[in-house]
Amino acid sequence: MELSITRPDDWHLHLRDGELLEAVVPHSSHHFGRAIIMPNLKPPVTTTAAAVSYRQSILKALPENSDFTPLMTLYLTDTTSPNEIKLARESGVVFAVKLYPAGATTNSQEGVTDLFGKCLPVLEEMVQQNMPLLVHGEVTDPDVDVFDREKVFIDTVLSPLIQKLPQLKVVMEHITTKDAVNFVQSCREGFVAATVTPQHLALNRNSLFKGGLQPHSYCLPVLKREIHRQAIVSAVTSGSKRFFLGTDSAPHERTKKECSCGCAGVYNSPVALSVYAKIFEEAGALDKLEAFTSFNGPDFYGLPRNTSKIKLSKTQWKVPSSFSFKFGEIVPMSAGETLDWLPLPLSP
Repeated sequence: MELSITRPDDWHLHLRDGELLEAVVPHSSHHFGRAIIMPNLKPPVTTTAAAVSYRQSILKALPENSDFTPLMTLYLTDTTSPNEIKLARESGVVFAVKLYPAGATTNSQEGVTDLFGKCLPVLEEMVQQNMPLLVHGEVTDPDVDVFDREKVFIDTVLSPLIQKLPQLKVVMEHITTKDAVNFVQSCREGFVAATVTPQHLALNRNSLFKGGLQPHSYCLPVLKREIHRQAIVSAVTSGSKRFFLGTDSAPHERTKKECSCGCAGVYNSPVALSVYAKIFEEAGALDKLEAFTSFNGPDFYGLPRNTSKIKLSKTQWKVPSSFSFKFGEIVPMSAGETLDWLPLPLSP
């Protein structure tokens, strides 16, 4: 069995920088045409000039003859100016602004502390420039249970934001709960959408503890109960235009995951398409896979769909237990497992 689909895009990707960037970018560029690049570097990508520079670093690291296109983002802070949003739009290479509540995830310490008090003029300019806001949807209040932080964010931040600025385009990134599914479905189509990762479709929170603590399944937002996984699967396999592919692939060197205080992030770029295909096949929805991987994202962003194709073959293949580089190892999602769908080389 073989599927031919329009070349997918990844609407939420961490490529890092330096040696790590050079190591991981080939996995994404091999099958994805474009990717929204997350700006949470050290220091974060807070200006258009920094985004342009980072983009050049990515292009330089690409394999020879690759036509992969990085779509850059800015890291929203309490001091971002409306003029920076204008510069971003004029640049032609910045496509969105990322909201990290301060302290919510990796390298988010310089994120927003007061969205409505300090960022409203910037958000209003984003409406004028038709610049989407990409949201890490969790509150950071330590008194809120880690498994409830997405729902509380929706109730206390996201819902009021949509009511205040109904023309603002918002992507709720890497959703993990039925609450997020219901919220996105309740909003006006074309203005609020969501990305969904392979891990949140394939795994529940039991996966964190299967046979012992599993650091390579630890990400933020953290995996949730099975009832939430099922709700997300139902949403993405329904054919809804509101949900699209965003891997949130987040590489960390092995020793930074397997340690006393391990980093959050799942490295899934090598297996993402295989996992998505499995989920859609199990749901009896392979006919809806292409829209999720290749159509809904560009349609929401107002960008053209890719014209080239890739193939997915129903062929078993074994995922490497790790990828070795000069600086160390990276352990991928599904390490050592046998997957049933194999992405094949791109065709013109």
